[in-house]
Amino acid sequence: MHDRLATGVTRPPAPSSFALQPARLELRFRRVRLAAREWLTRAYVRVRLEGSELAGFASRGADDHIRVFFPDGDPQTADELRAAPSRQYTPLAWGDDWLELEFAVHGDPAAGTAGVAAAWAATAPLGAIAGVGGPRGSKVLTGRPDAWLLAGDETAVPAMRRFARQMDVDAVGTICVEVTDAAHELPIDAPAGVRVEQVHRGGGHPGGALAARLDALTAADRPAGSVLGFVAAEQSIVRPARDLLLERWGLDAEQVVVKGYWKRGVADAPH
Repeated sequence: MHDRLATGVTRPPAPSSFALQPARLELRFRRVRLAAREWLTRAYVRVRLEGSELAGFASRGADDHIRVFFPDGDPQTADELRAAPSRQYTPLAWGDDWLELEFAVHGDPAAGTAGVAAAWAATAPLGAIAGVGGPRGSKVLTGRPDAWLLAGDETAVPAMRRFARQMDVDAVGTICVEVTDAAHELPIDAPAGVRVEQVHRGGGHPGGALAARLDALTAADRPAGSVLGFVAAEQSIVRPARDLLLERWGLDAEQVVVKGYWKRGVADAPH
């Protein structure tokens, strides 16, 4: 879109301050062991995986995902490990021989009502074997957004944490985190100019409270300049997120990430 001045001369849009550029990564499969777990709430756990095969692991985009394999027992070959149930997760942090992930634990692992990944994260003994594949590719942030809007449920918290780590001290914007209630809040460290809101869904459907929060934002709430928009939660969040970011705020589709990270009733919906 171009602005037309009073003189009738067409003015081109201001140049964008940032870009999300796709990048391919070498796809590797790695064998790791569970080294530690830390419960951040009673339904959200951070785990640390370790192994020499993590040397060279890289994840260049905050929204990257890897596939984690959860075997029952100690598989002796890579093919056996790859045959185990698997789910997709965003890498949180890593080093030469370690990798941290966060898991939302729904259901009761002891009663068998939690999913395979949640049950493993919650109850697997230290030293348990897992497999890690990927990431296959990234969207790499270059430049500096003039403002940020990050919104998601528990499954998107690792990505939002990583985006927040890329903000400088003068960053401005909003981060909305949908959780069940105050006991399940997941703080995200962000610069002083970035407001972090905890949106409580209570007993409502996942994504409903977050969708209502996005629906409440109008064109007048749009920050000035180039805005990075990231929204990820249960699949139903996609439409209200696009309505806000692309329609009411008119953001560039190439500067927006909107994803259904999971779908109610589907065990392994793709990101």
